[in-house]
Amino acid sequence: MGSAAMLREQFREAHQWLEATIEGVTPEQLHWAPPGTANPLGATYAHIILGEDLMVNGMVRGAPPLFAAGWQDRLGLSSPPPMPNEGDWDKWARKVEIDLSPLRVYGEAVFSATEEYLGSIADSDLDRACDLSAFEMGTQTIAWFLGNVAIPHVTSHCGEIACLKGIQGARGYPF
Repeated sequence: MGSAAMLREQFREAHQWLEATIEGVTPEQLHWAPPGTANPLGATYAHIILGEDLMVNGMVRGAPPLFAAGWQDRLGLSSPPPMPNEGDWDKWARKVEIDLSPLRVYGEAVFSATEEYLGSIADSDLDRACDLSAFEMGTQTIAWFLGNVAIPHVTSHCGEIACLKGIQGARGYPF
């Protein structure tokens, strides 16, 4: 299996875990604001999807993210989140109202776009440079960025969602 195919499979598995973990979440669980500084799980779920859209479509492919190319009014969010380094994400996360059904549809579109992209490139395309200096990561290869930032972004926040479900008395992970 080549590198692009391996990354595609890793994303597919991460997406499946995320969707199985979010399954059955009630609106109350989605919007519950935990004590301390943790964000509600609905905002975390939105962050995962928006983040992947921005990372893969915007940063790696150099195309407009889906949220800026026709999905603006179909995200299931009462207001758009602030862009990185342009606002108070935590304040937004505790105020946003989320309609999970359209957000999941948008998520499916983002996940499909990621998997289609990885299915359309050669392994050598993963060696292309990706400027991450805005995030204090310098210039890295696309392979490095996807494998060390984008995939762990999905899986680590999926664990956060599982924990927030568990704190509320629901089953976190689906097993």
